[in-house]
Amino acid sequence: MIKIEMNRLFLSRKPYDIKASEARFVAAMRENAIYQYEHCPDYKRILDEAGFDPASIYHLDDLVRLPFLPTVYLKHHKMYSMPKHSILIKATSSGTSSGVKSEIGFDAGSLLRGLCMVITVGKYHHLWSLKPVHYLIFGFQPALDNQTAISKTALGFTFFAPALSRTYALRHQRGGGYALDMEGMKQAFIKYAKSGAPVRTIGFPAYTYFLLKEMKEAGIKLKLPKGSLVTLGGGWKQFYAQKVEKQDFYDLVWEVLGVPHENIVEFFGAVEHPILYTDCRAHHFHVPAYSRVIIRDPETFEPVSDGQVGLLNLLTPMVRSVPLLSIMTDDLGILHSGEKCPCGETSPWLEIIGRVGVKDIVTCAAGAQEILNGGGKS
Repeated sequence: MIKIEMNRLFLSRKPYDIKASEARFVAAMRENAIYQYEHCPDYKRILDEAGFDPASIYHLDDLVRLPFLPTVYLKHHKMYSMPKHSILIKATSSGTSSGVKSEIGFDAGSLLRGLCMVITVGKYHHLWSLKPVHYLIFGFQPALDNQTAISKTALGFTFFAPALSRTYALRHQRGGGYALDMEGMKQAFIKYAKSGAPVRTIGFPAYTYFLLKEMKEAGIKLKLPKGSLVTLGGGWKQFYAQKVEKQDFYDLVWEVLGVPHENIVEFFGAVEHPILYTDCRAHHFHVPAYSRVIIRDPETFEPVSDGQVGLLNLLTPMVRSVPLLSIMTDDLGILHSGEKCPCGETSPWLEIIGRVGVKDIVTCAAGAQEILNGGGKS
């Protein structure tokens, strides 16, 4: 099946033009849904059981009816729409406390669409630079036994500007596993603050915050070179209880590193929904043209109005190798109108409230399991 609209959508040079991209987004979702229906037997059974015809997608409202897959379901089932030889890269989620992970594979076309998105979004947010920088990565050092998406995306971030060095907080050990080296990160900050070359950080906000707090308490105050960026991604994970308000975090960055809030950038994403959400200068996650967001009531799964809290349902036609068209996360969020955002973008923006427990979406996951077993409703 020809991927005309899918490719055109990701070639757009206006990453937040939601209105102009609506017809193309819907057509791309229809193209991909039909492909998944024809090439992934498990997905076909889910759609058939729900009585949903992928060829019936002609309006945004039709996407509300498109059966979604919970991330917890993907952690227990591998779903591919292509043979193994077509999968070029595999990535996994960070995993649950029991070690269960989602595994997603990407074919060449999906990777190229993702690359087009990253180039366009990176250009829009002024992330691309020819000036070499030092990278301090509050995440995992790459290793063959680590296939997590967060480690791959952190490494990918270091190609936005030429890398003079890469320093990792979580260093891979010879015998396997990782060791946290916060002292090494602190010394790298001190060293590179005097180097003259910009510094860019990326990685888990919890580790970044803990180190900056420690440096403040030790009386260490630096002034990173002009053009330095503090970027954050990956969420607070097991440290969610210690999460601080954004403004307090930004004030700490300024106090310890001398980096102003306009040079702090946050990212949001998921291995099951590999779209790059990058905050604007007002630190809002505007929904890009490559995706749409539905906030659903946790009890009924019906869409809620803008401004109301609910479960995060993420949609994109980007990936062809796995049926990731509509994914239900275990994140709580709010969708806000973008009309009044100071940055000038009118695309709706997403506020991430927190994460609910797996037991809170077990009804949906159980329904998907029943479908694969030949009964039940999604």
